[in-house]
Amino acid sequence: MKCPFCGGVENKVMDSRVSRDGNAIRRRRECLACGRRFTTYEYIEEMLPTVVKKDGRREPFDRNKIRMGIRKACEKRPISTETIESLVTEVERFCQDYSGEEIRSSMIGEKIMKLLKELDGVAYVRFASVYRQFRDVNDFLEELKEFKQLHDLKKEKEP
Repeated sequence: MKCPFCGGVENKVMDSRVSRDGNAIRRRRECLACGRRFTTYEYIEEMLPTVVKKDGRREPFDRNKIRMGIRKACEKRPISTETIESLVTEVERFCQDYSGEEIRSSMIGEKIMKLLKELDGVAYVRFASVYRQFRDVNDFLEELKEFKQLHDLKKEKEP
């Protein structure tokens, strides 16, 4: 495993744990060249559908792209790295369970928005603003209005 800091290839595993959902092994490693520590995740490689972008381009599913998008939306929010990884795993599982060889990027985006909406309103709106490419403040306000209506409905149903 190559060190993300110095590029050294010699390292030792300091700690290994099974993730909460049981789908990955989290390893803390220490680079023998620079002494810095980093975390890696080990997953079972499964066949994932090809992602079809809005413009028709096709590209392989990229777990890291999902992680980066969710992480950006959750920036400065009280959301743990483990929770973010759990969301990424849920999106990946959603794609694995999809019955076709190709999946539209819009389906993935909608799944992420659904998960973020349940988790954190601010993260949801951040992701939605990029994903839906809000053109101006009115688009943003419309999304907030819709989110607030759903949020108010949930509150009414709570005992």
